[in-house]
Parts: sequence; structure tokens; C-alpha cells
Amino acid sequence: MPDDNKRNDEETAEEGADSGGLHPFARYLRLVGRGPTLSRPLTMAEAEEAMTAILAGSAEPMQIGALFLLLRYRKETPEELAGFVRAAQRWWKPPGEPVAEIDWPSYADRHKQLPYFLLSALLLAEAGIKIAMHGLAGVGEATTPRVLKALGIEPAGSIEEATRRLQRERFAYLPVERFCPPLLRLFAMRPVLGLRTPANSFCRELNPLGAPAQLQGVFHPTYIATHQEAARFLKQPKAAIFKGGGGEAQINPEKACRVGLVEGETLNEETWPALTGGQRHPWREEPLDPAAVVALWRGEREAEGPVAAVIGTAAVALKLTGRAPTQDAALDQARALWRERAKGKFGR
Repeated sequence: MPDDNKRNDEETAEEGADSGGLHPFARYLRLVGRGPTLSRPLTMAEAEEAMTAILAGSAEPMQIGALFLLLRYRKETPEELAGFVRAAQRWWKPPGEPVAEIDWPSYADRHKQLPYFLLSALLLAEAGIKIAMHGLAGVGEATTPRVLKALGIEPAGSIEEATRRLQRERFAYLPVERFCPPLLRLFAMRPVLGLRTPANSFCRELNPLGAPAQLQGVFHPTYIATHQEAARFLKQPKAAIFKGGGGEAQINPEKACRVGLVEGETLNEETWPALTGGQRHPWREEPLDPAAVVALWRGEREAEGPVAAVIGTAAVALKLTGRAPTQDAALDQARALWRERAKGKFGR
């Protein structure tokens, strides 16, 4: 405790001595970037203030880049992610009552494999579960919006339109620029910085339609606990977070899958079994053709790995929402939904 007091005294003294004439946003850079002795993570309130300034356009591009690189280097804390989310959530008004049951973020910006998880989401929607998907356009031939278009699904233009679609069709895809346009500037920094920014992380927590459950894929297993804690800070009632293909919420059925769970204030973890017999699917080698995803739904194509990914991802969601009490029951239910799907409904 004495060491902490000394550090706080030094921090306050240095701020007082050197703060004259500094840009207001420089305060946040000084907090996180003053070396191993004086630097510290932002508190949730400070992170919210910093992101509020960024989204309002009152921070210089150089300052934003510096902050993002510092955070990327040492990894964002759950408090920082939660603060950033709270700032972004001021940009839209969610529905008065939750109209979606599952929030499904899709923020991969470089698509290197087909998004079969879209079929999991549609499978759940056909079973009566309302899915609110939101995300980034991304780069590549098989991005989330492009494959949805091939399936015959256009993006919603606003929170209100997404709400109407959920009530009517039980699935809606809402581009991030339709509910928080300034976030696009942050994603556009990747080619300049050469790295993903914290936006790729915290946007997974946005939940623009206030769904009580969230299914979230992350790029690296080390981020599972970080996002669990961030979800808890944001009072997300339920969440399932796991390392997904390309950072999306799609399990790899060839391996056991570690899933971090959030249930109110309780954080748990469970492991789902591998679902294939060891035969490897060429996830990153197959052509990035949206028609291949459509053909899988329509029964015009057979592929063990992708079908197992669809079923396994849907099963995690079924258990998360309480539709199934156990993993085995969830997997059995997901397999039945896949067998009985309306093959002619999506695609042309």
C-alpha cells in the first residue's frame, strides 16, 4: 500500500508539473505510456472518456494511433474494453424491450475462410430464436454481408428496421455504420497501423439491440477471459465466448472447444468435444465462394467438417439459451434441426 501511495503521488506531481499546454487527449496517452514505473491501464471511466472523445472527433489521428498501438502491445484490460463499449453505446437508442434473444457479433476484417456460422444462425432463427447479428463489411469475396446476400438476406438500415425484421423473420444483420458510424474510422486505421485496433475487440461487446444472450468468437484463446470479464462489467446476462474460425463465432469441429461462459456475475468454463472423426477439412484452402455456403444449406453439397461446424455452433447457442440442458442434448437438437431444415428457403 505505501508503494501504491508513492506511485500515485509521483503520478500526480508529474501531471501537475508537465500538463501546461498539452492537448486534452494527451492525458490518456500519459497514463498508459509513461514507461514501466508510472504507466497504468485506464480505469473504466477513463476509457469511456477517451473513447467518447475519439468518437466525437476531438482526438487527433496521431493520438488515436498512439493509444491503440500501446493497448495492442500490452493487451486491453476488461475495464478498458467495457469503458470503450459504454462510450459507443451512447450513439444509438436500443429498443425499449429486448427483441432479440441472441446477440451475434461478426467483426472479422480479413475473411480467409467461409462463414458457415451464418447457417447456424439461420438454423436457430428457423427454430424460433431471434438472432441479432451486427458487424463489419470486411475484405474478401466471402464476407458476412456477401454470403448473406447470396442467401437472399439484405442488411438492415437502422436499429428500427432490424427490430422489425427480428419480429417478422427472427434474423437481422445490422452493419456497424448503421448504428455507430464513427467506429468505421477506427477500423479504417488497420492499413495505416498494420495491426488490428481495439475496435476489433470491443465491438464484439456492443450488443446494439440489447439481447440477453451473446455468442462471441475471438481470435486468440487468451482473449476469452478478457471478454468474460468485460461482459460481466457490462452486465451482460449470458454469454458464450470461444476461439472461433477467423475470429468469428464458429467452432472448429475437429478439436475440443473451450467455451467461457457468463451467467450474471458468475464466470465459468466448459469444454465441448470434437465432432469429426479426425478427417481435416481444408478451411483455408477451399475457394471463398459464397455459393458453396448456399449449396450446403440447400443440400446440393456434402461436407462433413462444415456441417459439423454448423451443428456444433448452433448447439452452443441452444445450451446458452436454455433450449437444451446438456451438451449432448444440444447437439442432438442441433442435428435434428439441420436434418429438418427448409432447404429451399435460402439462396436461389
